[in-house]
Amino acid sequence: MTIPTNDLLFLLHDVARLLRIESDKRARGNGMTRAQWVMLIWLDRRPGLSQKELSELLEVEPITVARLVDRLEARGMVERRADPSDRRIWRLHLRPAALSVLSEIERHRAEMVSMITSGFDGATIAQMTDALARMKATVCAEVRPRPREAAKEVA
Repeated sequence: MTIPTNDLLFLLHDVARLLRIESDKRARGNGMTRAQWVMLIWLDRRPGLSQKELSELLEVEPITVARLVDRLEARGMVERRADPSDRRIWRLHLRPAALSVLSEIERHRAEMVSMITSGFDGATIAQMTDALARMKATVCAEVRPRPREAAKEVA
C-alpha cells in the first residue's frame, strides 16, 4: 500500500518527527537533551512550577522529571525550593546559568522556524499557525470527557 504524499495526518506526524530529530541533534550538540530544553523553556515561561505540574505538561512520569531536574540542578541551571504552604512539594526555578542556555535554545528555535517556513510569506505562516492552533484546540476538546460522559464514567 502506498501512502499518498498529501495525507494530512502522515504529513503532520512526519513534520513533528523530523523536528524532534532536529531538536535532539541540536540539544546533544550542547550536551543536553530535548527534554531538558523543554523543561527550561517551561520554567522560563512559568517559574515556580512543581515537579508534578511539570510532569503533567511534559506528559511523563514524575520520576522522569525528578531525574531530569537532578541533572539540571547538578549543572547549576535549576533549583528546587520548598513550597511555602506544603513542604512535600518542590517548586522549580531557573538559576542564572540557565539564561545563556535559554538564549541558545531560542536561537535554535528561530533557525528551525526559519527552516520550516522557508518560501512562505508572512500571511501564509500566520494562516498555518492559526490552522494548527485550531486543530489543537479541537483535538484537546475531543479528548477531554464531556461533563455528561464523565458523570457516566463515575456511575
